[in-house]
Amino acid sequence: MVSSTFAALTLSAGATERQARPMDPDAALIARAQQGDTAAFRQLFRRHQGTVSRIVYRMIGPSPDVEDVVQDVFLNVYRSLPSFRGDAKFSTWLYRLATNVTRMHLRRGRSRPRFTDTEVPEAPRDGVPQDTPEIQVERAQRVRALYRLLDTLSEKKREVLVLHDFEGVPAKEIAEALDIPVLTVRTRLFYARKELYAALAAEPSLESVMHALMDKLPGRPKRDSAGETPSV
Repeated sequence: MVSSTFAALTLSAGATERQARPMDPDAALIARAQQGDTAAFRQLFRRHQGTVSRIVYRMIGPSPDVEDVVQDVFLNVYRSLPSFRGDAKFSTWLYRLATNVTRMHLRRGRSRPRFTDTEVPEAPRDGVPQDTPEIQVERAQRVRALYRLLDTLSEKKREVLVLHDFEGVPAKEIAEALDIPVLTVRTRLFYARKELYAALAAEPSLESVMHALMDKLPGRPKRDSAGETPSV
């Protein structure tokens, strides 16, 4: 009798917790995709492709391998989606997959670009006049320099820096995605910022990049009202 009562209370508590958790905006698409609906999976892909592409790009730098890694991430999503149970938000689960796939790609040594030789893709800017070739070259040089400095960070520091400062993912969600304590996230983030900003300060040409990145830190006034990652 006692055990059955305890079980009932446990089930009730679990149901209450699930009800209190906000509905995942991807839940309906996930359910359909898990049933084999390829149109639903394509919609999930379109909804999250940009985020995954940015994460991969910022972790491996301007490399021709970015597109391959993004495709590899979504191949893993497709294969693993049937086992997704919603214990975490889909976006958190996706961050974990994207980080793991990118990490393994880097460890295989396939995507350490030669920054002096790599073409840097330009993001389309609707309604904005095209920059002159001189400005485009200057921006490309800054991007290469920035990723050269990011490349000096350890893998673990770079992951939390990219997710938190570049993508705006909260520390708690990063902790879930990387399966580490929140305190560890904050510690890695502190040292990643310290190392990166010290390196940026030694590069006079990247002073504007340093100020733009620091404006993204919590508690500092934002210069970009749209909340976008500063252009480099």
